[in-house]
Amino acid sequence: MELFKLSTKMHKFDTFKDFAKEFDIKKGDVVLTNGFLYEPFMKDANVDAKFIMQEEFGTGEPSDEMMNEILKEAKKDEFNRLIAIGGGTVIDIAKLLTLKGIDDVVDAFEKKVDIVKEKELVVIPTTCGTGSEVTNISIAEIKSKGTKMGLAVEALFPDHAVLIPEFLKGLPYKFYVYSSIDALIHAIEAYVSPKANPYSKIYSKNAIEMIMDIYMNIIEKGEDYRFERLEDILVASNYAGIAFGNVGVGAVHALSYPLGGKYHVPHGEANYQFFTEVFKVYNAKNPNGEIKEVNKLLADILNVSEDKVYDKLEEVLGKLLNKNELKTYGMKEEEVEEFSKSVLVTQQRLLANNYVELSQEEIKGIYQRLY
Repeated sequence: MELFKLSTKMHKFDTFKDFAKEFDIKKGDVVLTNGFLYEPFMKDANVDAKFIMQEEFGTGEPSDEMMNEILKEAKKDEFNRLIAIGGGTVIDIAKLLTLKGIDDVVDAFEKKVDIVKEKELVVIPTTCGTGSEVTNISIAEIKSKGTKMGLAVEALFPDHAVLIPEFLKGLPYKFYVYSSIDALIHAIEAYVSPKANPYSKIYSKNAIEMIMDIYMNIIEKGEDYRFERLEDILVASNYAGIAFGNVGVGAVHALSYPLGGKYHVPHGEANYQFFTEVFKVYNAKNPNGEIKEVNKLLADILNVSEDKVYDKLEEVLGKLLNKNELKTYGMKEEEVEEFSKSVLVTQQRLLANNYVELSQEEIKGIYQRLY
């Protein structure tokens, strides 16, 4: 039984210029990124590659329509290497652009075509949450279905992941918090996954400790403290990505997808809304399994008893950014039932990684309490 795998080669550079020189970025390469990253960090490097700005093809999180339009643009020129520089949207799109013979990405998500990689993929994350630079997962809103779908296959693993802390300097505080909370969720969900093992737990534990230490210092010293720990938060996010890339995430992500798909709530923000409530249910159902190790770890960090961990964690995260009621996003009360059914039908890939099985009534109860 395979326990652990890291297919992607890891690199670190201080600046984009250093990276471009070492990787010999040139004509024939395609760089998928954003204009707000290109201007301050890449323009002066004078790289002779084709740059595609993701926001010119749509805003928000990736959709099948956005992916297909970018795919058409990328195919206008022959290329062998794709460099993705951005957050989860850019990275998820880039993974699909490396596949052979794809004209409509929905065919790939629904596995109607053979998934074969034909382009080299280099990924540089510019947020501190996705972990997608080391996973074989791509997520997109499939508009015709009104939900998000995930594709997880070997061909989606990036060939190279490159950490460049300077890219985090322009990340606004709100997005810094939401993306890093997403990383924290990756680490904790991975820790209690049925597939968790001693190797994945090493990465989960280190990610949890690093992120929580940064959070406690931000609360004490102010928002600008984050700039002192840019490399640390980037590494912690990467650790969390390595962990969940091997063992998966569960119900927090599954429950967030209908909210994100219908009301376009950004991924990290949507996950935050469900995080502690899902773990309270997990803990109530089986407090003596793997979750006990997580509770002990968090209790030591938060200086509370284990039975108070999730209340205290909610309080700490609330000092960084408030959690919202689901109705503030436009969700309707009747959608509590609709979403709970949808999760069971469309998110079995994630629910299979739950710490304990959740019934439709339990899922419905989570939505109701958060509504």
